[in-house]
Amino acid sequence: MFALIIFMESTKPKPINWFPSYASHHKIPYGTYVLSKEIQKVFPNTTIKTVKEVPYLFLKDTTLRGTYFFVNGALNFGTEELNELLKFVERGNDVFMSTNRVWIDTLGIETSQLTTSAFKENTSYQLLNKHLDTTVIEFDRETYNYVFSKTDTIKTKALGKLIINESDSLQEASGINFIQYQFGKGKFYFHTFPLAFTNYNLLKEENHKYVSSVLSYIDNDKPIFYDAYYKTGKSKVTSPMHYVLSLDNLRWAYYTALIGILFFVIFKGKRTQRIIPIVTPLKNQSLAFTRTIANMYYEKSEHKSIATHKINYFLEYIRTQLHVPTTIINEEFYNFVALRSGNDVKEVQALFQKIKSIQSLSIITKEQLMELNTLIENFKNKQI
Repeated sequence: MFALIIFMESTKPKPINWFPSYASHHKIPYGTYVLSKEIQKVFPNTTIKTVKEVPYLFLKDTTLRGTYFFVNGALNFGTEELNELLKFVERGNDVFMSTNRVWIDTLGIETSQLTTSAFKENTSYQLLNKHLDTTVIEFDRETYNYVFSKTDTIKTKALGKLIINESDSLQEASGINFIQYQFGKGKFYFHTFPLAFTNYNLLKEENHKYVSSVLSYIDNDKPIFYDAYYKTGKSKVTSPMHYVLSLDNLRWAYYTALIGILFFVIFKGKRTQRIIPIVTPLKNQSLAFTRTIANMYYEKSEHKSIATHKINYFLEYIRTQLHVPTTIINEEFYNFVALRSGNDVKEVQALFQKIKSIQSLSIITKEQLMELNTLIENFKNKQI
């Protein structure tokens, strides 16, 4: 049964995706893949640049010259962004917008939805310029049917209209859906039928001629900036898991991996690695060895040997720590040692006289050894 379900899911036809994405990489009916591939043929000698950033940032470059081309179900410009578009057109450039609704208070333009009492409506579109193809095209899918209800008649020129008929071809209503608006040195083109530029309409009968006629109003001597930012279906990553589960192949690969991990946990969950034994590191026995040797000397009362080692270590200390040679011991030597150790010269002389006295004896007492050790320790404690 499980295998049968997988087979049925993988072989059943996929439903048509009617999502209005207007994205140039989408081949679904309401994508604009065909437009993105064919627009260069309509303008063979014109530079077409795809703009993937917000218009507010793109238009900060005031040296730009051309036509900004927008096609989407909705275009929601902020105040600052709209001001940049107005400045762009005022300098002598053009902006083409094809969107369902247009409401720009600055230009005095508003749209409203055209409705009728007909039970079944047939929507048609036609251009008004007799020098262009004025063939009426029909669109057999549901649309919003927005027309311009308010315009500045002095600066506005009607270019196309929307016609609503009943099933018996009787006209019910009509309205202007494509206009040209003069602003400064440039022009705005407002069009309320963005579905005309989708794959579905362009591949349907002769409807591409209508789109070609609409695009003919764009100046082919200027570059075209094709907007890819304001797209309902633009590429965006919501989460990695969302992307994995959105594709059939990746989704089933993910499920298979989960099942495999489950089997691994069940059958190989028991740990098979041997316990690593703890190896105790060897202890440092240097200090213990030194203490043992010292105790042997002390217990045998070899005070002279201990004093000799003590004197040798002290002289080595003078050479390495105070950097004073001990080959010649005289008044200059005492002064150097006193300056570098922080001791008084007389104390240094007394210490070395004690050392000389012990070195001249073959046997010394415990008291003499302790006196020597005290003098040496006091010397070191006063060092700077």
